[in-house]
Amino acid sequence: MTEVKTGDTVQIHYTGTLTDGSTFDSSEGRDPLEFTVGSGQIIPGLDKAMTGMSVGEKKTVAIPADEAYGQRQDEALQAVPREQIPADIPLDIGTQLQVQTPNGQVMPVTVAEVTEEQVTLDANHPLAGKDLNFDIELVDIKAA
Repeated sequence: MTEVKTGDTVQIHYTGTLTDGSTFDSSEGRDPLEFTVGSGQIIPGLDKAMTGMSVGEKKTVAIPADEAYGQRQDEALQAVPREQIPADIPLDIGTQLQVQTPNGQVMPVTVAEVTEEQVTLDANHPLAGKDLNFDIELVDIKAA
């Protein structure tokens, strides 16, 4: 039976949950996720879990934050004077926005705090600092 190795393109079905059991993402009802093992297309912990799996195999993997989206970084918080944000932009805590960096790159941020003077934007990934669990099923292997 063929086993996954680095460089193979695989298709998986998955359900990702937090340690409290809440689901943050799933391929249920969608096409399987396809990626090349070892290419950096997905989080490192999930990538590593693929090696040695066979088509049809299912397993559950626990991935610590350091092998998922990393730890939260305080330097990813940015306070912006409120008058620099257009009045039509919603500023509810938790609202996801996109900002353009000085080099023209678009970056997702979340509204973390709002005062009369400033708005604090958080560029950390929403799952940064969280340990993740994945139930995965290997659907297909396209050997390298």
